[in-house]
Amino acid sequence: MRSRPAIERRFRRIRTGLFLAWAVIAAVTVFWSVKAAGERALTDVMQKAGETLAVQAETLSGVLDKYRLMPPLLSRQSSIGALFLRDANGNPRSLEARRAADEIAGMSAALDVAFLFPDGEVLAHARGDFVESGEGLPQLIEAARQGRLGRAALSIGEGRRTYAFSSGVRRFGQFAGVVIVYVDFYRVEAAWALSARRIFVSDAAGTVFLANDENWRLRQMDEIHDGEDRYLINGSWNERLDLTRRLPLLGWDLHVLADPAPVGAARLNAAAIATLAALLVGVLALLALRRSEIATVRARRDRATALRLERVVRDRTRALSVTNRSLSHEVDVRRAAEEQLRRAQAELVQAAKLAALGQMSAALSHEFNQPLTAIRSYADNAGRFLERGNTDEVSGNLTRINALVERMAELSRTLLSFSRRPNTTVGPVPLGTIVEEALLLARPRARAEGVTIQVGAELEGLEVLGGRIRLGQVFVNLINNAIDALSGTADAAIEISAERQDNFVVVSVVDNGPGIAPDEVSRIFDPFFTTKGVGEGIGIGLSIVDNIVRDFGGSIQAGNRPEGGAVFTIRLRSENLGSMKSKAEDVVTDETV
Repeated sequence: MRSRPAIERRFRRIRTGLFLAWAVIAAVTVFWSVKAAGERALTDVMQKAGETLAVQAETLSGVLDKYRLMPPLLSRQSSIGALFLRDANGNPRSLEARRAADEIAGMSAALDVAFLFPDGEVLAHARGDFVESGEGLPQLIEAARQGRLGRAALSIGEGRRTYAFSSGVRRFGQFAGVVIVYVDFYRVEAAWALSARRIFVSDAAGTVFLANDENWRLRQMDEIHDGEDRYLINGSWNERLDLTRRLPLLGWDLHVLADPAPVGAARLNAAAIATLAALLVGVLALLALRRSEIATVRARRDRATALRLERVVRDRTRALSVTNRSLSHEVDVRRAAEEQLRRAQAELVQAAKLAALGQMSAALSHEFNQPLTAIRSYADNAGRFLERGNTDEVSGNLTRINALVERMAELSRTLLSFSRRPNTTVGPVPLGTIVEEALLLARPRARAEGVTIQVGAELEGLEVLGGRIRLGQVFVNLINNAIDALSGTADAAIEISAERQDNFVVVSVVDNGPGIAPDEVSRIFDPFFTTKGVGEGIGIGLSIVDNIVRDFGGSIQAGNRPEGGAVFTIRLRSENLGSMKSKAEDVVTDETV
């Protein structure tokens, strides 16, 4: 087995070789990436500039072709030829010619339209100073005299430029005059101004005739170009790529200058990315090598440690066996404790229900004692009336006794139904009847505590989806909780109201007590959460209410009224008992048996 110094020397040699290989590969990768990125960026820049050049060349040629055809067409019209005839006094028809020139210039958007006699006398023109300056007129007239299309690039003061086309007017084979059309380049240069690139036209003499940079117009090329790749832009020399297209008919060169900055940026980005990638690969390789070295050293150390541990393991195995047996026994004890806890929780839930019954027992006994006392009194009176032969009074007393017995039977049935375990059947049930049955159990305690309970008349006729006994338990719990909260409150009152909302019936149970603390609203339906004192409640009543309402497909919310007091809002699904009456009766029968 190799020693640790020998392992470290071997990996040191490997790291040196890896670094040299990485340096060579990284240099080649960076060089290739920079070259490829530069070529792609240059191609993209040149392609975009080429597209601009092609579009602007076609635009300029189209404009010039439009005006190039106008002089020959005008010179062949008889109406134009008639303008060059003088009147009987030998005067030219200047007014008519001026109207024709204005009309033609306005319709064609030409800079100017002029009519001249063969000797150079101006018959009329629309506008502009080029005709009056006489610039280029001799050569335009001479070309027209020879039957050729005259053309000339003209410029006068203040940088005004135009391109003129001329054609001769002949009447009866004689040279009668000249039609000259001057081209307006304003729209062309205005369109060029929207481009971020410099666009200009230079003539054969090297003069910049058209440009979207007004500082270049009518300047020589050597004033804006240093002869290499730099141009004078905004007062400083900047490198630009020049794409040129020859316009042979005009003798002009159209230039589009492209900014090479994206090429440099692409090369810089490629160099940075390639360098970072190479560094990342190098670091990963170094980390992998280092991990391999550490793993090798650790394997050697672990082997030595394993030999020592084998002896320790043999010594500890016996002790661990004893500990495992002890832990198994502890697990069994804990499982038994958890099972006992579950049984205790189940008994606690049942105890809560019995506690609710016990809480109502004192008030219910008072409810039973009153009818019993009245029954005894009516029975004694009936016996005396019978002895006297007053049968009408006996019949009245017996009727009252029967009513009292029926009231006690109804109260007994309601109490018996509440104490039994309900089934899980859900169907349409009458809301008003359920609330009245709950009040039979809760109203005696309310009277004993001095609490007034008001039930809205709108509850009658409303049907909801639920179970009769379980829904009654919901209202019994809510009313009893409200009575507890109103203990010691003057003019204590509970209001129960309901309304329809779409497919739901919303029932509100409101009291004028102290309400619910804001930090307790979110926990009010949690199991075993209670605000009562020790021994007064276990905190599962509202949890049971929440679960029952959810089983019916509804929801319950707790909150406080602005004027004070708690409010519980119950949303229950609404059902029409019309077509389901028989089914509802079956459900009620099942739950009350």
